[in-house]
Amino acid sequence: MSVKDVSIDPAVPELLEKAENDGLETVWHRFASQQPQCGFGLLGICCRNCVQGPCRIDPFGEGPQKGICGANADLIVARNLLRSATGGAAAHIDHAYEAVEALYQAAVGKAPYEIKDEAKLKAVAGKLGISVDGKDKNTLAREVAEAAFADFANHGAAPMKWLTATAPAERVETWGKLGLLPKNPDREIRTAMHQTSMGVDSDPVNLILATVKMGLVDGYGGLHLATDIQDILFGTPSPVVSDANLGVLDADYVNIIIHGHVPLLSEKVVEWARKLENEAIAAGARGIKLAGICCTGNEVLMRQGVPLATNFLAQELAVTTGAVDAMVVDVQCIMPSLADITACYHTKLITTMPIAKVPGAEHVPFDIEKVDETARQIVRIAIEAYKNRDPEKVRIPGHRSKVVAGFSVEAVVGALAKLNADNPLKPLVDNIANGNILGACGVVGCNNAKVVQDSFHVALVKELLKNNVLVVATGCAAHALGKAGFLTPEATLQYAGDSLKAVLTAVGEAAGLKAPLPPALHMGSCVDNSRIGDLLKALAAYLNVAVKDLPVAASAPEYQHEKAIAIGTWAVALGVFTHLGVVPPVLGSQVVAGALTGETAENLLGGKFYVETDPIAAAQGIIAHIKDKRAKLGI
Repeated sequence: MSVKDVSIDPAVPELLEKAENDGLETVWHRFASQQPQCGFGLLGICCRNCVQGPCRIDPFGEGPQKGICGANADLIVARNLLRSATGGAAAHIDHAYEAVEALYQAAVGKAPYEIKDEAKLKAVAGKLGISVDGKDKNTLAREVAEAAFADFANHGAAPMKWLTATAPAERVETWGKLGLLPKNPDREIRTAMHQTSMGVDSDPVNLILATVKMGLVDGYGGLHLATDIQDILFGTPSPVVSDANLGVLDADYVNIIIHGHVPLLSEKVVEWARKLENEAIAAGARGIKLAGICCTGNEVLMRQGVPLATNFLAQELAVTTGAVDAMVVDVQCIMPSLADITACYHTKLITTMPIAKVPGAEHVPFDIEKVDETARQIVRIAIEAYKNRDPEKVRIPGHRSKVVAGFSVEAVVGALAKLNADNPLKPLVDNIANGNILGACGVVGCNNAKVVQDSFHVALVKELLKNNVLVVATGCAAHALGKAGFLTPEATLQYAGDSLKAVLTAVGEAAGLKAPLPPALHMGSCVDNSRIGDLLKALAAYLNVAVKDLPVAASAPEYQHEKAIAIGTWAVALGVFTHLGVVPPVLGSQVVAGALTGETAENLLGGKFYVETDPIAAAQGIIAHIKDKRAKLGI
C-alpha cells in the first residue's frame, strides 16, 4: 500500500508513514487485507437471517437462485436494505431520545444543563401546538420534552407529532396516501426487524416501501428531533471562525479529542476544560486544547468554536501524532482499533456510554445527573496522561485550514435579512430565479476506505461551485471541505462561478462580514441534515411549490454507515434527487435497484437515488437535474 494513494489530506501520508514506522496497523492496512471483498455481499445477495444459512444467490444464473427457505435475490436484497436503514434509524432515534431525556431532566432541575435558546424553544413549542403564554422556559421545556416522549408512547393510529409538525404539508399528504406515515419510532423499528425476519414478508416492493417509512422515522424521530432539542439546550448555531485538520493539536498543551455524535457530554467537557486550565498549567502545559472528530466535533465547533481535528477515516492517525492525551468517545463511527493504537502511546481512550465500550479503554460512565462530575474526571485524566507523554513520539503535521461554520437555517435567514428585512428569502429566491445561483446541493455523509479520503467530496464540490451551484455541507463531508479550505470567504473568490461569487459577496458584505459568505455552508452534524430539510421546506413554501420541484439535489459521495442509508432514503422521500458515490449493495436485484433509481421512486415520491462513482460525472448529473427542474419551473 502506498501512503500517497489513500487520501488527499496532506496530513494523512505524513502520519501514515509514522504509523508504519511505529509498527501500527490502520484502517487502510485492514482494507487492503480484506481484498478481494465478497462479491455476494457487495451485490446484497447474501442472507444470514436464519441459522439454516448463510445463503447466497449466484448472480450469473448458473448456481443457486433461491436460498434454503426459497428467498430469491429480490427478496434478499430488499430485506437487507430495510435492515440497514433500520440500523441507521435506530442510531439516530437513540441519539434523539437521549437529547429529549436531557431536556426533560434539565427542565425539572435534575440535570445541570441550562436551556440556552428560549426563542428556539418557543418556536418548536408553537409548531407542536403548545401554548407559550405565561410559561417560564423550564415549564415550556418540560412540555416540549413530554410531547416528544408522547411520540415514543404512541399506541394509536395518529402519525408521529414531530413529523406532522415539521414536514411539508404536501409531503405528509403524499406519504399518507402511500400508507407510509410512521406512528411511533420504537414500534416502527421493532416492526421492521420482525418484517425482515425469516418467514415473514416476501414481497420486495412492500419491503422497499417499509424502507421509505424507516427513512421518515429517521428524518423526523431522529434527525429533526435531535437537532431541535440540542438547539434548545445548547443554542442554535451562528457563524463561528475556527480551524480544521490535525495541525490544530499543540505539543505545548494538554490535547483532548472529542469523538462521536452526541454532544451531551462533550459540551460539558469543553466547559470543564476551560475551568481546569490552571491544573494543566500546574502540570507543565501551557493550557488545554480541544479538538473534534466526526459529528461530536461538528457540534462543539458550531457552538463552542472547538476546532476540527479530522474526519472518520483518519481517527487513528490523530492518536498517532503522539500528542493526544485523551480521546473521549460517545457513540457511532468509533473504530474498535483505537484501543490498539492508544496502547502504543500514553493516550487514554475513554469510553462513556454503556452501549459503546471498547476492551482496553477506560470507561467513565455518562450520567445526565452527574455529568459535571464525569466531565471534570475526564479532563483530569487527560492532564495526568499529559505528564506521561513521550516528546520523542510526538509528530504533529503542520496542516490546518481556517473554517467558518455554524450556518443554521436561522443564521442563513438572518444573513439574508440584511438584504431584505421584511422578506429574507426573497434575495435568495430572486438570485435562483435569475440564474445567478443555478441551484443548490447538500453534500453530506462519511468517508469510506473504498474512496481516496476526501477526494470525491472536494472534486464534486469544485465542479458544482464552478457551475454556480451553492453547496451546503454536514457530517464528515463538512470536515473534508473544511480541511481542504472550502469553508472560507477566500474559497468563494477561488472556486465559485462569477454569478455565485457576486451573490455570496453581496450577502457577506451586507451581513457585516466584510467578505463573501463561504461557497460551502457548514450546517452541522449528520442529524443536522434536518436543517437542510427545513431550508427546502421554507423555499418550497415561499415559491408555493413542492420540494420535489425545486432545483436542488443531495449527494453522499463517500458514505459508509447505515445511518447514511436512512438519511438518503429520507431525502428521496422528501422529493430530493440524491446522489450516492459508493455503489450500494442492491445490484443483485434488478427490482430493488430499478425501483430506487428509476421512475418508480420518482413517480411515487418525487425523488430518486442516482449512483455515480466518478465525481465529475456525478456533478454533471446533478447539474443536469437542476437545469431540468429550472426548465420545468420556467426559470
